[in-house]
Amino acid sequence: MSNLITLPGLIDCHVHFREPGFEHKATMKSEAASARAGGVLTACEMPNTSPPCVTVNALRQKIAIADTITDCDIHFFFGITEASHMEEFQTAWNDEGLRRRLCGVKLYLDHSTGNQKVDGGIVEDIFKRCSELGAPLVAHCEDAEINAEAAKMFAKQTDVSLHSLMRPSASEATAIEYAINLAKKHGTPFHIAHLSTAQGIDLVRTAKAEGVTVTCEVAPHHLFLSIHDYDRLGPLGKMNPPLRPLDDVEALWKGIEDGTVDCIATDHAPHTLEEKTSPKNPLDAPSGVPGVETMLPLLLTKLSPDQIKMLCYENPNRIFSLNAPSEPRITIDLDEEWVIHARDLHSKCDWTPYEGMTVRGRVVTIT
Repeated sequence: MSNLITLPGLIDCHVHFREPGFEHKATMKSEAASARAGGVLTACEMPNTSPPCVTVNALRQKIAIADTITDCDIHFFFGITEASHMEEFQTAWNDEGLRRRLCGVKLYLDHSTGNQKVDGGIVEDIFKRCSELGAPLVAHCEDAEINAEAAKMFAKQTDVSLHSLMRPSASEATAIEYAINLAKKHGTPFHIAHLSTAQGIDLVRTAKAEGVTVTCEVAPHHLFLSIHDYDRLGPLGKMNPPLRPLDDVEALWKGIEDGTVDCIATDHAPHTLEEKTSPKNPLDAPSGVPGVETMLPLLLTKLSPDQIKMLCYENPNRIFSLNAPSEPRITIDLDEEWVIHARDLHSKCDWTPYEGMTVRGRVVTIT
C-alpha cells in the first residue's frame, strides 16, 4: 500500500503571480493552478505588478481578479516607495474588508524586478508606522550602495555567474543589520524575505536571542541550488538575491534545523524563456525563477512532514495573520519518486531551474 500522509493546504508567503501588467509571463489563474498542483492553497503576492500595488485602487483591482480564482486563496502585500503610499496603506489596513486580504508592507531596500526601491529617507518612518499599526513589514534586504560598487567592478562582463559577485553577501548582511536595528528601535513586526547568506542567518539568530521581533524565510532555490549550478542553468539561474556558495547553503539548512528560519517561501517569479535567454549579455536577463509547484516535493527529500507543516503552514499563518484553515487538506504519496520536468508543471512560463532533479512525494488528492 502507498505511504500516504495528509497536511493542511500549504502557504507560500512570497510569490509573484505577475497580474496585472505582465500577463505574458503569468496570470493569477495560471500560477494558482501551479500552486494547487504543488499543494499550496494560500499564497501571499508581492506588489511589483503594473500598476504596482501602492494605492487602495490598485489593491482593489488585484482583489477583484483574485476573487475569480478558485485554486488558491491569494493575499497581497502593499508596496511603499514614497510617503503617500504609507497613507494609502493605512487607509487599506483600517478597512476591515481590505485588511482580510492584506499581508502587510513590502519594502525593497534595493532595486529588483519592478523597480520598487523605497526612498531611503522614509524607511524609518515606515518601520515606525507599521509598529503603530501592528502591521507586518517584509523587506528585500540588499544594500544599494554595496551592490552599485560591486557592479562597477564587472562592467561589460558577460559571465552570468558574476551576478553573485555583483550582489555580494555583504550587501545582504548590511541591509539586514540596518533593518533589524530599526525593528528593534520601533518594535516593528519585521520579516526578512528570501534570506540567502550565513551572515544573515547569524544576524537573525542574534536578534532573536535579544528579543527582537524578527522572522525570516528562505527560498528553495537557495537551499537546493548554488553558484555551481550556473554552468547548467546559465541565465535561468539568475535571481535576487543571487545563488550563493555551498557554505551559505549549509548555513541556511542549519538555520532551519535550529529554528532560526521561520518559513520556507518560493519567491516564485516567472519570466518567459525568451526573456531569460534572448539578451546578448546574460547578465541583462531578468532576475527570478518559478518554484511554487516544486517546493513540496523538493522539501520532502530533506525534511519531515511535521517540519514542512511548521515552515509552510503554521509559521506563515501566524506571522501574517492569514487565518488559513487546516481544511482542506492535501494527501501526499510519499512513495512516489519522480523527475521534475517543466512539461509536467502548470506555470505559464513553462520552465524550471530544477529540470531533471529526482524528488519524492506527490499530491494525489485535496479534500
